[in-house]
Amino acid sequence: MSKGYACVGLFNPKTPENVGSVMRAAGCYGVNSVFYTGTRYDLAKKFCTDTKNTILDIPLIGVEDLKNIIPHDCVPVAVDLVEGAKPLPDYKHPKRAFYIFGPEDGTLKKDITNFCRETIYVPTNGCMNLAAAVNVILYDRMAKGESFSNH
Repeated sequence: MSKGYACVGLFNPKTPENVGSVMRAAGCYGVNSVFYTGTRYDLAKKFCTDTKNTILDIPLIGVEDLKNIIPHDCVPVAVDLVEGAKPLPDYKHPKRAFYIFGPEDGTLKKDITNFCRETIYVPTNGCMNLAAAVNVILYDRMAKGESFSNH
C-alpha cells in the first residue's frame, strides 16, 4: 500500500504566521497541496513565515469554496473541537484525505462539516493553535502508517 494522498484546506485563516507554519508542516509530512478561503490571509501574506520556502514545492491556492475543490477520490475530514467529533487517538485516516481546519479565532461552519464525511478532534483541555493542530493531525496520519481505513 502506498503512503496515500493528503491535502489541507484552511477556512478563512487569520494570520500569515500560522499559514506559513502550516506550509512548513505540509512539507514535513508530505502533503500534496494546501487550499484556503477568505481574504484575511491575502491581506497579510507578505509576512508569511514559511521558512523552508515550501510554497515552491507545494501549491498554496486561494479558493472561493473548499467543497468545490475536493481532490479526486479524497475523503473530506473536518478537524474541529466540537461535540460529536471523533477523538484522534481512535481515528483511522482515509488513504486519500482532505483535512479541513477552521480559523484560529472560530469554528467551521455547519455547511462545511455537513459535506465532510467525518469530524475529528485532538483531545486537549482547550483549542489548539491552527498550525499546531495541522502538525498533530498530519503526524498522527504518518505515525499510524499504512493502517488507513477502508471508507
